[in-house]
Amino acid sequence: MRQSPANRILLLLKTEGPQLGADVGGHLGISAEAARQQLTKLAEEGLAEPVTEQGAGRGRPKQLWQLTPAGHQTFPDGHAELTAGLLSIITAELGPAALDAVISARETETLARYRQDVSAAALSERVRQLAAVRSREGYMADCWQEEDGSFMLVENHCPICAAATVCAGFCRSEIETFRSVLGADVERSEHILLGARRCAYRISA
Repeated sequence: MRQSPANRILLLLKTEGPQLGADVGGHLGISAEAARQQLTKLAEEGLAEPVTEQGAGRGRPKQLWQLTPAGHQTFPDGHAELTAGLLSIITAELGPAALDAVISARETETLARYRQDVSAAALSERVRQLAAVRSREGYMADCWQEEDGSFMLVENHCPICAAATVCAGFCRSEIETFRSVLGADVERSEHILLGARRCAYRISA
């Protein structure tokens, strides 16, 4: 089903980050005026907002458009409130050790499942396979190789953000899962929970 221009703009801002208003129309194949009208409507709905970026050189500051917190919440959240509530109850009623056991069990199950889909001989292909798996799970993942030979895996959305906010153990578990399934060194360079617009991981053999 064809997405509306507004939804396409939300997806663009989610996956590509802040954009110049003039560039939004080019990305979507619509006129600059149509893009401006859609951005204004999204701003009125509280889903997008303009921000001013000072350029490195001379000239007028640039006005970029980005998602608001409400805009980010238009994407799947994995039943955020229910999950966060259950985790809080587990910790309160059974103690931190019980929550650690839950995270450990999830890590074991996830690792076994990922190993079925991430099994290529070459690291580059394993990274691509992992990105595909994560995208199917709602993380809107992408990957590429850097000039130094390392790889970047980026996740533009976190469907378990509410759970990770309650318990940082989920984030620690995920990076350990990546290291195990890829058989490589993995370091997080951007983190949604620390205010970044995405999570990014640098991967090297």
